[in-house]
Amino acid sequence: MRFMRGPMGFIAATMFLNFMGLTIIIPVIPYIVAHFTTHVALYVGLITSFGALFQFLSGPALGYVSDIVGRRPVVLWSLFGGVVGFIVFGIGGALWVLFLGRIIDGLSSGDTPAMYAYVADVYKPRERAKYYGILGAAAGLGFMTGPAIGGLAAQISLSAPLFVAAAISMINVCWGYFAMPESLTVAHRTPHFHLRLLNPFAQFKAVLTSFTMRVLFFLSFMFFIALVMQQSNFSVFLKDILHWGPTNIGIMLSIVGLIDFFSQGYLVGRLITRFGEIPVTRVGILLTAIGMFTVGLVPSTGSLVILYVAIILYTIGDGLFEPAMNGLIANATAPALQGRTQGASQSIQSVSRFLAPLVAGLLYEMGAPLPYFASAAILLVALSFFIALAGSLKFANAHSS
Repeated sequence: MRFMRGPMGFIAATMFLNFMGLTIIIPVIPYIVAHFTTHVALYVGLITSFGALFQFLSGPALGYVSDIVGRRPVVLWSLFGGVVGFIVFGIGGALWVLFLGRIIDGLSSGDTPAMYAYVADVYKPRERAKYYGILGAAAGLGFMTGPAIGGLAAQISLSAPLFVAAAISMINVCWGYFAMPESLTVAHRTPHFHLRLLNPFAQFKAVLTSFTMRVLFFLSFMFFIALVMQQSNFSVFLKDILHWGPTNIGIMLSIVGLIDFFSQGYLVGRLITRFGEIPVTRVGILLTAIGMFTVGLVPSTGSLVILYVAIILYTIGDGLFEPAMNGLIANATAPALQGRTQGASQSIQSVSRFLAPLVAGLLYEMGAPLPYFASAAILLVALSFFIALAGSLKFANAHSS
């Protein structure tokens, strides 16, 4: 754990705080939205989607900027934008203010691609998946802590979790200013700035130049569509089906974070070392699909045992998939393109976070199990696609295969 004493410690802590901030509002957002509309599931999905849409627009551009000016300024600027977004959402008062808070957060979401590019700058190809797993474990710890803090702070007021997240994020900005050195050497920076490359679609065109990258990005898109369909309305699901309040929802999501911490912080590194990224990716997709299908059985059974089994399966599956896929993408990318590639990768997730909540919200109103059965079906299609094409993929690091 010596890496935690250096800049990698700040990167891991920032990933932790990102996910803590993201999930701290999950236990309260249905109740905040319920003040303004009776269509809670739909508007929770819309608010989530708008944040993701603007993350899609800004992510590749900020990744590109980090290839030019370095990772450090982009990370610090993005963290500060997140502080502003939390404060605006916490002030609330109207639906449009809630939308504005998520839009600001989305526009300033360049820290995650810059941090993943930071890892690619510092570590060798065969080490990257392990460190991406550590970042994922930090995210899992944040996912575990955020809902618990949100549920407890909600006893003060529904806005309190947002202001807590803003304060902690501001402390992190100050820490990063002193603790984070630049990782991208001048020799590896993109030498010229082109305004047209701020266009996210231009960035995708620049990144998706190989068959391998097109396959990996499409697979990521399919996986995150399925995952976000579950994530975006899970608090509504627990509220409606099991009649849970913010505290119980927060405890449940903390359990998810604990499992994710184990999966990404301990399990994935050992499995990738033994089997490689591609087999681990396959297992991750399969476990996630089984878990999603099992969640869909909960409304008809009312069984907490089935719910917990489902959560364990899909959380371990996601914990295996994300570090392995990030390693594959980084190992297929040249050093000078790491920032824009990671930005494009995060934007693929943003597109998923824009589309999936809308689809999930519509399916949920037709029947609570439908988003979860649909997620399982999408993942099985993605797994079949990956099995068929994995042998044709090419990487700089042979360990990936």
